[in-house]
Amino acid sequence: MQVSVTIPDDVAAEALASGMTPESYVQELIAARNSVPQRSIAKKLADLESFFAEMTAYSGKVSILPDEAFSRESLYRDHD
Repeated sequence: MQVSVTIPDDVAAEALASGMTPESYVQELIAARNSVPQRSIAKKLADLESFFAEMTAYSGKVSILPDEAFSRESLYRDHD
C-alpha cells in the first residue's frame, strides 16, 4: 500500500541525523510500532483462558435463581 504524507521538519531532521531518508525512517517507525511479539499475544490468550476456566470451575454447583430475584422490587426492597 502506498500512502503519501507530509513529514514534519523535525522528523525529517531526525531521519537525516540518523543517516536515513525520511521515507525509510518513517517506515521503520511504523514497523517498530506495529510489531507485537507473538509470544506476548499467546501469553495473554493463555491467561484469559485460565481466568475463564477459574471463573466457571464450580458453575455447575450454583443454584438457578427465580426471575423474581432480579426484579426491581427485589433489588431495592431494603432501601425504603
